[in-house]
Amino acid sequence: MIQKMRASRAYRRFVKNKAAVVSLWFLVFISLVGLFAESVAPYSFDAQDVDRVLQPPSFEHWFGTDSLGRDLFSRIVYGARMSMSVGILTAIVSVIIGGIYGAISGWLGGWVDTMMMRAIDILDAIPSLVLLILVGIVFTSLQPFENPELRALTGILFALSVVGWVSLARLVRGQVLQARELLFVEGAIAMGASPSRILLRHIAPNIMGPVVVMLTFQIPSNILFESFLSFVGLGLQPPFSSWGVLANDGWRAKSSPHLIVFPGAALFLTMLAFNLFGDGLRDALDPKT
Repeated sequence: MIQKMRASRAYRRFVKNKAAVVSLWFLVFISLVGLFAESVAPYSFDAQDVDRVLQPPSFEHWFGTDSLGRDLFSRIVYGARMSMSVGILTAIVSVIIGGIYGAISGWLGGWVDTMMMRAIDILDAIPSLVLLILVGIVFTSLQPFENPELRALTGILFALSVVGWVSLARLVRGQVLQARELLFVEGAIAMGASPSRILLRHIAPNIMGPVVVMLTFQIPSNILFESFLSFVGLGLQPPFSSWGVLANDGWRAKSSPHLIVFPGAALFLTMLAFNLFGDGLRDALDPKT
């Protein structure tokens, strides 16, 4: 009953934040566009037309065409699928790894907690970008896939998942340490409940708010990292279409500004929507309010 009342109050606080609500609908729209890219895009992402190279926006090609005559609007639509998939999937994997790691560390405490946190400190000492590039290159080179696009995609997914869980593990550990001191947790321990049951049934629902908020900030960070790696040539490569690949193509074709304006705008609006949505969710789930 208390949980339902808290959820109802959080929902009312969230819907009052118009920017967060609009951002949520925008993110749902972008996700659906990427999911049904074949139905939304008027052309295939790799369909070339050498007679329509570097054309500006028109009624036939809303966002213009690139250096190979491919429709830019269609490539941005397919790029939404790739960028959103990478961001969401890697964030979910990071939550699973970081959640399990942080929960074990916070619950066991003592020397186990000390050793597990020292391992995270070592990873934190390495700059995230350097670690991301290193893991991506090593994993890509060790993969058995012959398809270069598939190798690059799985390499990015693995690299972002490996790097992204560290901050989530710290958050979950801190929340578990606080929750262990609550009366209902001490009561469950006194009644002989198993640690797994206490973590799943009693602690997890009470720390879900900060984790979900962290997830809303982790997704845009992963999208931005994927775009950056693709931009510098270490991620996805043409003919694959992601917003980072499109921005890289636009940067090379400086005489056609529409090639970088539209992918950049899509990336900027998505980052802004995720941050506004995360801010609204954080305010709604803040127990102090």
